[in-house]
Amino acid sequence: MSKIGVLGAGTWGVALARMLCNNEHEVTVWSALEQEVTEFASTRRHPNLPGMAIPAQITFTGDMEQVCRGKDILLFAVPSPFVRSTAAKAAPFVEDDQIIVDVAKGIEANTLLTMTQIIGEEIQNPSVRLVALSGPTHAEEVAKDLPTTIVSACEDAETARIVQNVFWGTCMRVYTNDDVLGVELCGAMKNIIALAAGIAAGLGYGDNAKAALITRGMAEISRLGMAMGCKEQTFGGLAGIGDLIVTATSIHSRNNRCGVLIGQGVPVPEAIKQVGMVVEGINAIPAAIRLGEKYQVELPIVEAANAVVNQGLPAGDTVQLLMGRDKKPELPPSAWDNRYE
Repeated sequence: MSKIGVLGAGTWGVALARMLCNNEHEVTVWSALEQEVTEFASTRRHPNLPGMAIPAQITFTGDMEQVCRGKDILLFAVPSPFVRSTAAKAAPFVEDDQIIVDVAKGIEANTLLTMTQIIGEEIQNPSVRLVALSGPTHAEEVAKDLPTTIVSACEDAETARIVQNVFWGTCMRVYTNDDVLGVELCGAMKNIIALAAGIAAGLGYGDNAKAALITRGMAEISRLGMAMGCKEQTFGGLAGIGDLIVTATSIHSRNNRCGVLIGQGVPVPEAIKQVGMVVEGINAIPAAIRLGEKYQVELPIVEAANAVVNQGLPAGDTVQLLMGRDKKPELPPSAWDNRYE
């Protein structure tokens, strides 16, 4: 049995806390909101996870020291914009050799750091082991014990296996991966493509357009990742195409839902308000644009999403921009083709 502190009481944090508790681990959940601590501790219900009972064994607290001290694993489950501030609050209480697992997905716009990099920068303890846990995992389904797969990414194979064993259960199959940057890049970028897929659906386009956006979106993500030194296999795996498929197609996806509203003509701020939760795809756009510029990688779908969300371009106009781009081969010229040049 492991002692686990969960930082963040959103749907994903609480769904994982329940799963870990059912796996017979000792779980404490921290929230910065006193109202959440009181409500969840008393009602044993989460408003965004209807039908899921929170086990009585889970402790809720607003005390950062209580959730950090004496834990084998700290699970960061706050939205990406709050990872840095939460890590700064936790830093004085993080202990040597603790494993910190991050499930937030994003890239910081001003630094271009991933979530584990931000946590490492704030914690400043070289003995702490950082893991990115990512994949096609909607909290709503994990809360119902539906079959789910995920990736434990760490450069240290033994640490990745420890997390694999802790999170493994009857409904959760965990794989390991040492390409931490690739896994985290996929987790951030797929939200933007899912937003674009939602916009297309809101405009009334069908499955052909959705399939095109998913496929060409993955091409953009992998082009950028390869330029950044990530491993090609990651993009064809669970954290890559797997997470992109579920986020771009599922009714549970807040990025997809927000995109549908925008495509239907709802102003961006109002669309975010109607979704009612953080829309990570919108948060990730500025960093993605800067990464494309830094590594000189063309990201037309990301740029189209940026034009709609941040530059006020009508969603319908972006379709003409994408469909009217210069003709080109789907694959880059191969060595075989070059024989005849």
